[in-house]
Amino acid sequence: MFLTRKKQFNSASYDYIIVGLGNPGARYEMTRHNAGFLAMDLLAIEEGFDIKRLKHHALVSDVNIGGKRCLVMKPQTMMNASGEAVGEAAKFYKVPPEKIIVVYDDISLDVGKTRIRRKGSAGGHNGIKSIISHLGSENFPRVKIGVGKKPNPEYDLAAWVLGRFPAELEKDLKTALENSTKAVRLIVSDEIDKAMNLYNS
Repeated sequence: MFLTRKKQFNSASYDYIIVGLGNPGARYEMTRHNAGFLAMDLLAIEEGFDIKRLKHHALVSDVNIGGKRCLVMKPQTMMNASGEAVGEAAKFYKVPPEKIIVVYDDISLDVGKTRIRRKGSAGGHNGIKSIISHLGSENFPRVKIGVGKKPNPEYDLAAWVLGRFPAELEKDLKTALENSTKAVRLIVSDEIDKAMNLYNS
């Protein structure tokens, strides 16, 4: 019986893949670019699971959310190569782009804001650009977490997204992270319209 269960687990597919984007390593932990990782960490706390198993170039967890079997991922490539992990997992488990939810930072939104979309272009985000390239599709739902605009047009973009959230904005960030995990649950429950109505801000 044990062998049968193990075989079923290894050959299992998933209803959804949920991906939070970021850069691995302690130096990036609380940076703007790691908002997706922070959202997955919060989801893990809320749902009571760990994201510790290394597979498909990512830290992953096999989770039941709202009766749907989900693979939660934190790619351990650098941000700009996120598609390597997502594409490999999608191909291995035969999960279509429409069932891959990507959670990530957006500099066009103020801290505390979220935006849910069914699909779309990369919008200048290199992690999303990599995922689109590896999936061969833009048709995946995404949850964007506001990290704030650059203080001025001349400010270096890399320096901005790799900078840390100021302490005075941590409450707003927490609100956005909480709303992002609520939105993910609704999308997994096939209620993306409700997610957009409630959490597009």
